[in-house]
Amino acid sequence: MRRTLHTLVRSGLALGLSLGLITASLAQQAWPNRPIRFVVGFSAGGITDIVARIMAEHVRNRLGQPVTVENRTGANGVLAAQEVLRAPPDGHTVLISNSSTLTLNPLLARKPPYEAADFAPVSLMVSYPFVIATNPTSEKAGAATTLPEFLKLARERPGQFTYGSSGNGGLVHLGFELLNHLADVRMVHVPYRGASAAQVALLGKEVDVVFENPTSVAQFRSGRLRALAVTSPERWRDLPEVPTVSELGYPGFDSSSWVAAVVHARTPPAIVKALTDAIRSAATDPAVRAQLMQHGNLPMLDPTQFAAKIKAESDLNAKIIRQSNISVD
Repeated sequence: MRRTLHTLVRSGLALGLSLGLITASLAQQAWPNRPIRFVVGFSAGGITDIVARIMAEHVRNRLGQPVTVENRTGANGVLAAQEVLRAPPDGHTVLISNSSTLTLNPLLARKPPYEAADFAPVSLMVSYPFVIATNPTSEKAGAATTLPEFLKLARERPGQFTYGSSGNGGLVHLGFELLNHLADVRMVHVPYRGASAAQVALLGKEVDVVFENPTSVAQFRSGRLRALAVTSPERWRDLPEVPTVSELGYPGFDSSSWVAAVVHARTPPAIVKALTDAIRSAATDPAVRAQLMQHGNLPMLDPTQFAAKIKAESDLNAKIIRQSNISVD
């Protein structure tokens, strides 16, 4: 009797475990079973937000569930990242991030609000360079028509040239500090509330140079801004006549940015894969691909490739932060 009872108990436990596994598996198979949220840490109208909205529509069509875009701005993407980490790790809340949210924020604070390892990489979707831009009517910088000429002027007047950025501790801040280090110049950082404000400051001659998004081609074509160099290893397709920083004597220089999707690290792998497949399929949809290509290249890295890129960029950024003694605390 005792052996029979023991057998029944063991069978019941086994059955319960099996049912639990089946239920979990069915839950994953049913994903998504409600609307998906794309949480963006930056304001509407920027590249991160635009890419998120294009991709939201594609994923909605692909998966058959509504996909909403929610802008949680503040602290260079920190607030959006924390919102995703507070949500259940079930793949229904996705962080659409730029590179600084994952490869800079965890490095800058004495008490980091999160670590890159708190997120599971889904896909790096769009990558884009910056264009080093000056105002050709500037009394100080306008005489320089090339990057070497501009750096020569800045080198001769240490501390008198300024560069604008979209905020302290952002990717542009680090990119200019890397250029300062490599070119042996000392330009002063002037942070603004966003890239648009920095561009307005350049046009108004409040600063001498900025990193512009490549979507500002019209400003370069009109002559309102002057393109000195591109910050990626390759020239930008819409400005083929503009050389890269690397070509101009600083080999290996790369201060590109990207837009990517990540989820909570505890999200089940099957759900991560399903979301990855849905996002990466955008590259094979001609209409969606054309929209995304207006804002950058489409590497569409898978989770393994994306994780390696996060690691490599975090290591480089940590080195620049140490060299330049940058902190946001």
